Amino acid sequence: MNYSFRAFWQKYGILLILLALVVIMGILSPKYFLSINNLVQIILQSAITILIAVGEFFTILIAGIDLSVGSVLALSGMVTAKMLVNGVPILIAILVGGVILGGVLGFINGLLVVQTGLHPFIITLGGLSIYRGITLVISDARPVYGFPAVFQKTVAGDLFGIIPVPIIVALAVAGIFHLITTKTIPGRNLYAIGGNQDAAWLSGVNVKVHKIVVFVLSGIAAGIAGIVMIGRLGAAEPLAGQGFELYAIAAAIIGGTSFFGGKGRVSGVVVGAIIIGLINNALNILNVPTFYQQIVMGSLIILSVFLDKALSAK
Repeated sequence: MNYSFRAFWQKYGILLILLALVVIMGILSPKYFLSINNLVQIILQSAITILIAVGEFFTILIAGIDLSVGSVLALSGMVTAKMLVNGVPILIAILVGGVILGGVLGFINGLLVVQTGLHPFIITLGGLSIYRGITLVISDARPVYGFPAVFQKTVAGDLFGIIPVPIIVALAVAGIFHLITTKTIPGRNLYAIGGNQDAAWLSGVNVKVHKIVVFVLSGIAAGIAGIVMIGRLGAAEPLAGQGFELYAIAAAIIGGTSFFGGKGRVSGVVVGAIIIGLINNALNILNVPTFYQQIVMGSLIILSVFLDKALSAK
């Protein structure tokens, strides 16, 4: 394949796909789809996907995967909700129940990966089931609601009555993660580990520590997503986030992250998440049954991995 085209596509392909989708939907539904309100809603509905996807990005970057993000989201959201309804101050509930707990669950995943030597697929598949089970146990399989009005206004309201807070949170986390990968030595080391783990180790990179860190970051992002979700829904559902690992993986892969590790950008993942939100929004506007969305997501993952392999071929 021509090198110049390959380089061009890898750099701008995801933006061209987004633009093409916007043009197509603009033609099919110009009055509703292109309205400012609908475009804002697409990004708002993509906020949770952005959060879990930018965390998933790190695990895929080192040629791993995290299948537990949906369950971490649910457990973090449930613990935060339990703390809120029991009178724990909002800031403490958010930090402990969401951010810290998410990080701890990610740390457990990462520690098990490096200590057992098992593939992250196996460890996080087990985590998916364990964390979901814990969520069901502590909630007695019932939703938790009745949060302070200040919490919902803070987490799911609009800043200055204009910009939805979930969008700000998602883009802020993505921005921080972008800086980690582009401006820090550990962030650059992740690309080396994903490209060739043995070579990175021989170069003095502590592979085990970096692996644990990426799962901690994934857990923190999922925990924050859990907070945003309960704020938007006004309740913590024990089955929240089911199947969200599919959206996280799809957003990362569609956004140009190589499933084989060592390549990708946080900015591309954000665009990938917005594309997923746009597709779901488009299918709803066109009155396509929601279960077809699963078919579309699966097809996009296969196509994206195929293109990544084809475009990487020398």
